[in-house]
Parts: sequence; C-alpha cells; structure tokens
Amino acid sequence: MENLPDNPHPHAHLRASDTDRDQVVDVLREALMSGRLTQDEHSDRLEQTLQARTLGELEPITRDLVVPGQAAPASLPVAQPTGSSSLVPIEEPADPEQSFDTMVAIFGGGERRGRWRVKRRTNAFAVFGGHDLDMTDAVFEGREVTIWAFAVFGGIDITVPEGVTVRNEGVGIFGGFGARGSDDPDPNAPTVVVKGLALFGGVGGQSSAKRHGKKNKGKGHHELH
Repeated sequence: MENLPDNPHPHAHLRASDTDRDQVVDVLREALMSGRLTQDEHSDRLEQTLQARTLGELEPITRDLVVPGQAAPASLPVAQPTGSSSLVPIEEPADPEQSFDTMVAIFGGGERRGRWRVKRRTNAFAVFGGHDLDMTDAVFEGREVTIWAFAVFGGIDITVPEGVTVRNEGVGIFGGFGARGSDDPDPNAPTVVVKGLALFGGVGGQSSAKRHGKKNKGKGHHELH
C-alpha cells in the first residue's frame, strides 16, 4: 500500500479494540465490492488491520477510501456495539490471534452443530471422510470468519444462518467447490469466507432455511453446489 500523508491524531496512541478493527474490515469489504480495491490490496490491508495494535495504526488503512462528498469512512473509528442490529450473535474473543480451530476427518466424519463458537479461522480437512459444519445456532468470533476447507475423496458441508453472506474463494479439481449464503443478506451479519481445495471431493453448503426445508421434505444432506 502506498504511503499516505501523516495526519496526527490526539488519540492515535490508544489501543485499538476488536470493534475498531471490525469497523475497518467493513469499510475494506465495501471498497472491494465497489471496485475501489483489488483482491490483493484488500488482502494486504485486511492483514494490516488484524495486526494493528493502536488507533494510529488503523487510521492510514482506510484514509484513501473516502468517496467525494462523503465523510471519511473509518479514520479512527468510534466504538459501537458489534453486531447489535444483527440476529446472528457475534462475540469478540479475548485474544483474536488465538481464534482458530482445526478439524480432521480421515476415513471418518465429524460435525459441529448447536451453540458452538465459529473461530475467525477454521481449518477443516476431510480425507476419505466428511465434515458437517452447521452454524445455524453458532456464535461468531468476528464480523468476518474464514473456513479453509480441504476435501480429498471426501466432503465438507457448510450451513450458515439466515442473513449471513458467503464468499467462495476455493478451487475444485475433479470435484466441486461452492457454498451459498442467504438470498437476503444482512449487512450487519457476519461474512463467511470459504477457501481451500476439493480434490475428487466436494465442498459446499447453503443457508439454514434451505437446508432445513430440504430436511423437512425428507431429504438428507443438501447437495453441493
């Protein structure tokens, strides 16, 4: 990212909260969707955001994303209740750097359902096996969480609550890779980013309403897309 002009702020030395970082993440996501940032720029700035320790370190990340005629989107954010207007619960972890989980299924299966905590990063490996990640009643540890899914001759099924947005950034080789979020996304709800690889296997999913609707009709696991 190019060096931006210095703009000292009296509160730049204060420690940044998880809420402050989440506000910057929201601005970066909107900039990516509107074409003001490339995918590489978004990834670089997202990494800077997660590593920022003070408000002064957060400020330059979004300083050049001001739209003419509008106020600066996130120069030194003001804390607000995270996810306060979303029905999907978001609870920030005490230590964001420790918010990760790993699941392994080899010639077997694993599942997560009920009131479990979706970490900011989850690594799911399925080799001749499968995982079922049902987030319908889960608590999210961030406004954006990432699932690294690797399915080799296996399958990984992901279900997200209504309102949650899903971004697919994985690859399928002799297999399928794709998951769909809500048809009516809630801007205040979390975003689930699905990355990884499906090799002779499948990674997929959909919203809880569609999945449960299929179950009510007597169908089992929903199809991979």
